[in-house]
Amino acid sequence: MENEKNGRRNFIYFLLSILVACGVWLYSDLTGGPNGGPRTTVREFQDIPIEYFGEATLADRGLMLLEEGSDLTIDLKLEGTRWTVSNLDRSQIRVTVNLANVIEAGSQSLNYLLSYTDRKYNNAFEYEASINNATVNISELYSQTVDVSCELVGNVAEGYTAGQVELSHTSIEIRGLAEDIDPIRYAKVTLDIGSEAEETVSQELAVQYYDGDGNLVDSSGIHSAVDMIQATLPVYVTKELRLTVNFIDAPGARFRSTEARIDPETITVSGDATMLKNVETLELGDFKLLDLGTTASQNYTTTYYPIILPEGYQNLSGITRAALRIRFTDMTNTTVSTDNIILRNLPEGKRAEVLTGSLPVRIYGTAANVAAVTAEHISVTVDLTDYSAASGTYTIPAEVSVAIGDVGIQGEYQIQVTIRETQDEPPEPDPAEPQGESEGEGP
Repeated sequence: MENEKNGRRNFIYFLLSILVACGVWLYSDLTGGPNGGPRTTVREFQDIPIEYFGEATLADRGLMLLEEGSDLTIDLKLEGTRWTVSNLDRSQIRVTVNLANVIEAGSQSLNYLLSYTDRKYNNAFEYEASINNATVNISELYSQTVDVSCELVGNVAEGYTAGQVELSHTSIEIRGLAEDIDPIRYAKVTLDIGSEAEETVSQELAVQYYDGDGNLVDSSGIHSAVDMIQATLPVYVTKELRLTVNFIDAPGARFRSTEARIDPETITVSGDATMLKNVETLELGDFKLLDLGTTASQNYTTTYYPIILPEGYQNLSGITRAALRIRFTDMTNTTVSTDNIILRNLPEGKRAEVLTGSLPVRIYGTAANVAAVTAEHISVTVDLTDYSAASGTYTIPAEVSVAIGDVGIQGEYQIQVTIRETQDEPPEPDPAEPQGESEGEGP
């Protein structure tokens, strides 16, 4: 038991000694330098790559950076605290050169900028470099314009046809050294439409360059403002579309009570497969069923519609207009008189009297619906809202409604109403007072 306690005590002392040693080392590192400052150390980093930017600006000026004759790497000696230097990774060091101010060809010396991807290292080191400035070798660009072609891979489905490939650029200007540019005769993109394509295919494709023998050319030394080209292959389909009309119903005038046909019933069109993918009909326009009148007819009413196709469709049938022939097969009308007249919004302090005793209302619909309507089903409503300050007799528009079946109301209706002030009413006779007798008369 005593040995176990001694073992624990010795282990604790061992840990404490390590902590004390680390503290002494850290204190010595932070204060053991000249004048009591941190102790520093030097660390070397070799072959740090130099990053050049602004090459697009060079190309716009007809210039380019050549690797040959240009400094591509730099060696650095960084001095800082041992703690800081030991934690710095070479991937965190950046050496950059801006080419935006270069305006002529030739070998030139440019300043470089040393920075770090982690800001905590900014101003943390003193450094020595293997070069004071970066040497760059700038050359004039040679340029030429080449045509762009498109190679198709895949096939369209049966019943579909493909149009011509549409390219966002049919030619492009390329720049580079003469030895890189001279062999190039054309540029090409490859469009893979897949197997059994049933709709238009559009893709953004990388440009490749070929020599006069059709061999692919290494493009690493070639500069172009256009690296990607949009290629579109329209895929067309031929379909038979059924012609339709938008029939506008009304109470008592329903499409189900008609016979209608459109001549021709269908037309054949061709168009972009993507646009026509879910299209089966072509609407010609509207038709208001009230335009047929309110009686059944043995004769058809004919209305002609121009066949107007959406943009991108082609009318293969060659027919430019269609005829709608339509008639009511079950339609009748009759007149029903009603005295069910209702006054709404009677002004305060007013009395109104309806002078129209009975109103004949013209109704229409199917024979069964019309036959079911009686006077009790028809209501005539007169709104007196606009007559709050009026007195006298007026002819006022009325609203007619039918409480049964699907019938329509034909025509417009008016009711005569007399409006009076309530105080203008003559007093009603007292039934207790004797009538027709005078004072002093006897039997």
